[in-house]
Amino acid sequence: MVEMESQFPKSMLERISGAGVMAVIVVDEAPHVIPLAQALIACGIDVMELTLRTPAAVEALRLVKQEVPQMLAGVGTVLSPQQIDEVMDVGADFAVSPGLNPRVVKHAQAVGLPFAPGVATPSEIERAVELGCRELKFFPAEPIGGMPYLKSMSAPYLHLGLRFIPLGGIDSKGLAAYLADSSVLAVGGSWIAPRQIIAKNDWSTVIDRATESRRIVKERVNR
Repeated sequence: MVEMESQFPKSMLERISGAGVMAVIVVDEAPHVIPLAQALIACGIDVMELTLRTPAAVEALRLVKQEVPQMLAGVGTVLSPQQIDEVMDVGADFAVSPGLNPRVVKHAQAVGLPFAPGVATPSEIERAVELGCRELKFFPAEPIGGMPYLKSMSAPYLHLGLRFIPLGGIDSKGLAAYLADSSVLAVGGSWIAPRQIIAKNDWSTVIDRATESRRIVKERVNR
């Protein structure tokens, strides 16, 4: 087998890789997403994943696309083909899922939405490759073994040009270890703006965490 063509546009991959960190967001009130996205942009994080875990998520996506268009806004926790259609209607840039559902992957491909399914085992990687996926979400990253596990699991497949987005249990202390590996496209940063921080409108904490995360990303680039 040879390296496969990505289903993500090259410019989008470059932007995600350049950000280094993808802010993973759960919002309970859609309007909160506007000052949140603005704070992230100001700190140099211009990629976010809005998880479809609350009724406000799709409206939050619409608001980001409308009010903060410079943000590359994708969605996460995509569990059904119907959700693909719903987020496409409001302009999602990409989507990811916690697991590997072939029906969801195929529907995303059919409608042209860049999609990264979740994998945690070699068998899931092979199934994703068979479906034509090259970008994969590694979840849950830390509970399953972290970067050492990802290195071992992915080693037989790296000649295919696979890239991973680790997410789950990672914080700023472990960020550098993931970013040091060339197979990591970016790291999912749920620690940057936790749900309870967003609910409190605590944008100063978000700015502090986003700034620190970008500092770590820049250190990686400058080495």
